[in-house]
Amino acid sequence: MRITLKLFASLSDLLPPHAVKNAAQIEIDDSASLHSIIDQFKVPRELAHLVLINGVYVCDTDRDATNALKENDVLAIWPPVAGG
Repeated sequence: MRITLKLFASLSDLLPPHAVKNAAQIEIDDSASLHSIIDQFKVPRELAHLVLINGVYVCDTDRDATNALKENDVLAIWPPVAGG
């Protein structure tokens, strides 16, 4: 299935070459977990601080669940924010 992966701040360097700005259309297995996608794109799990599906936060304990994503969903990941 096809979803949009958005990586923000320092994580955007991990997007595939076809990414536009901070987003890329990717193909994933229907039963992929969020952690499997995070690992596939080599995002260190400790840097996947804020993870959202279509703007809804997914806590770390729920990221191993399969079938969390549907066709055309948006998976957005932010690292921890420093400073401020």
